Amino acid sequence: MQQPKVVTDLDVASTSKSVMKKLPEVTLAFWIMKIAATTLGETAGDLFSQTLKLGYFLTTVVLFLIFVVTLVVQLRSRRYNPFFYWTVILSTSMAGTTMSDFMNRDASAKYLSGGATSLGWGPQGLGLGYPTGAAILISILLVIFAVWRLTGMTFQIRDIVTFRGEALFWSAILVSNTLGTSMGDFLSDSSGLGYAGGALLVSGLLAVLVLLMKVPAVPNVLLFWIAFVLTRPLGATAGDFLTKPVAKGGLNLGTAGSSAVLLAILLGLMAYAQVRERRTG
Repeated sequence: MQQPKVVTDLDVASTSKSVMKKLPEVTLAFWIMKIAATTLGETAGDLFSQTLKLGYFLTTVVLFLIFVVTLVVQLRSRRYNPFFYWTVILSTSMAGTTMSDFMNRDASAKYLSGGATSLGWGPQGLGLGYPTGAAILISILLVIFAVWRLTGMTFQIRDIVTFRGEALFWSAILVSNTLGTSMGDFLSDSSGLGYAGGALLVSGLLAVLVLLMKVPAVPNVLLFWIAFVLTRPLGATAGDFLTKPVAKGGLNLGTAGSSAVLLAILLGLMAYAQVRERRTG
């Protein structure tokens, strides 16, 4: 008697890939939008936590809830929608900014006003420092990748079409953006390189990754995730360069003004991506 065929997530991916593509192709335009989104995530996160003085804790809670809402919209979508996808990337960038700041810094004296504890705002930073915070985030990211590997599902984002695959993908994205923020803040604030030096270092590392794409022995999937992490500190240093005072090496454009300009650029890129998707879909 013939045994019934077991349908797995991989089977679903192979049979419905053409009609249920949920994630974009990785092209040059993808990386341009990624850098724009992460730079906006840096300036917008600082706008809420520092300029509006909501503090790291409350801002992290609010932005994480926004991330959950945007993620639900993305997961419920039946096919790739540039606005849905890049809105989640932006929300992970904003949440990652304040999550990193909350882990690594201690700004209680600056943002925790009298009586704030009764509102449940909590401490304004755990003060772990960049090395400890980065070690924790790298460990979490490795655990996510280990679980991902054990499921047997693909790491190629263009082939991810199942709910479990997307859940793992977005978990890795959130942690990657938080880790990238820590790296960017360390490079610009603590390494002595400054904003321009940090951006040049990250740009050089990204150029090396591009060259490694020509090496058959190096998996492109590995290069993608390294690049995804590295483009976050590039966005973080770019955001700091736009917003910080001239005395600290920045342009002093402010978080509000920089965020408005970056939002307009990102919306334009999203609209362009939407038009292209409709033409090719």
